[in-house]
Amino acid sequence: MDMTGPYYMQLMRIYLKFDFNLICKTVLQEQLDALGMKYTIHGVGEIEFDRRPTLEEEQEMAALLGKYGIEIMDDQQMALVQRIKDSITEWIKDDENPKLYNFSTYLAEKLDYSYTYLSSVFSEATYSSIENFVILKKIDIAKSLILQNHLTLTEIAYKLNYSSVSHLSAQFKKTTGLTPSSFQKIILKRKERALNQK
Repeated sequence: MDMTGPYYMQLMRIYLKFDFNLICKTVLQEQLDALGMKYTIHGVGEIEFDRRPTLEEEQEMAALLGKYGIEIMDDQQMALVQRIKDSITEWIKDDENPKLYNFSTYLAEKLDYSYTYLSSVFSEATYSSIENFVILKKIDIAKSLILQNHLTLTEIAYKLNYSSVSHLSAQFKKTTGLTPSSFQKIILKRKERALNQK
């Protein structure tokens, strides 16, 4: 078989970086604008309208957003859990403000509930703790930063408010089963393999 002819196409692979918050916000804006209602988006998981939507508008909204896997939550408890998750993500990613106080104080002040109450609601709804979610989210962001290959592990540890690289490495290994260095090597090998296949 002639692999060099004009009809032979070589496979190509590209790597993408996503800002899921921006994507979600853009989708929400596009779909809500289609409804013609005045609204304000608070974070990613909360929308405030200038009036209560009619039943027909709620149904239309649910259908429009449902196409993108976005579900309207009736349960106030689940809505609060989503606000907790969004707030933690914002806290971890906020580079401008140093982490002068811990996330429990931040959550209590931002959401205007005691941390004890927030922790209880979160655990009851997710069968996991807020502390565990913070660790998972930090490691998830650490993996993304390693993939981008712009920062050293020391810089990543500092950015995610770890006391040291060894602290980051310990949590990374406990969560993923790999050290950050091993994870880096696997990613580099995959990229090299992809380049050699071109």
